[in-house]
Amino acid sequence: MRIAVLSRNKSLYSTRRLVEAALARGHDVRVIDHVRCFMDITSEKPSVHYREEEFDAGHFDAVIPRIGASVSFYGCAVVRQFEMMGSYCVNESVAITRARDKLRSLQLLSRKGIGIPATSFANSPDDVEGLIREVGGAPLVIKLLEGTQGIGVVLAETKKAAESVIQAFMGLKTNILAQEYIKEAGGSDIRCFVVGNKVIAAMKRQAPEGEFRSNLHRGGTASVVKLSPQERATAVRSAKIMGLNVAGVDILRSERGPLVMEVNASPGIRGIEEATGIDVAGLILEFIERNGGHNKTRTRGKG
Repeated sequence: MRIAVLSRNKSLYSTRRLVEAALARGHDVRVIDHVRCFMDITSEKPSVHYREEEFDAGHFDAVIPRIGASVSFYGCAVVRQFEMMGSYCVNESVAITRARDKLRSLQLLSRKGIGIPATSFANSPDDVEGLIREVGGAPLVIKLLEGTQGIGVVLAETKKAAESVIQAFMGLKTNILAQEYIKEAGGSDIRCFVVGNKVIAAMKRQAPEGEFRSNLHRGGTASVVKLSPQERATAVRSAKIMGLNVAGVDILRSERGPLVMEVNASPGIRGIEEATGIDVAGLILEFIERNGGHNKTRTRGKG
């Protein structure tokens, strides 16, 4: 198969591993910086141009998007163009867009009965008190809607601190969520790596001393974890609701069962491969071999 990996940096671990896995399985693979692409949008002959090359319909059998949050809009436009050209996109543009919008994704998960932490959202500073009340009061977590890798996530330990942080963010015209703090999680969460309809690997991420964010980029540590059947089913259902074939589903263990914090459309491979020893990149390629090919794209999920 001819496969394109959309990535801004071919030396990134996740990109390198996908290329290695594709080459090991005998595929022709290219890394393409999606930000450097431009598109010819026409009904007769849609194409993608990259540097001096032109890719038209049928050029790539499969596309693996690794779209960073800072370039979601343009990256998804490139993915959509490849979809128009008949390339099989492992994660489709509509699914990536859906998952990138924290508010929209939580609303979709909630509508389908997936457990999530109590979450509130408001536009006016006049509603701050109600915002805090609806998530059970302090302590509570305040999140920027556009934040990634733990950036823009604040734990407010008192009501007064929460009011100050929320008012400051609102004063900057920044969209935020207020969310229930799950104390029993103990500063840890579980990353479930979903490919197709299966959790292929899972790890527990533990925040360092004095920190509540468990992201590995923030100094968190990773270890192998055994999932309960309910956790496994929750992760698979969450990815399906988002319409993602490949997803990182972040779950908190609470007294009322697994609660989904986020569904990631471009989950990192390094941490979970190192923690579990599982060939995650190889399993992604195996999924593409079973499901990919020209004109095989089918929009999954709704919303």
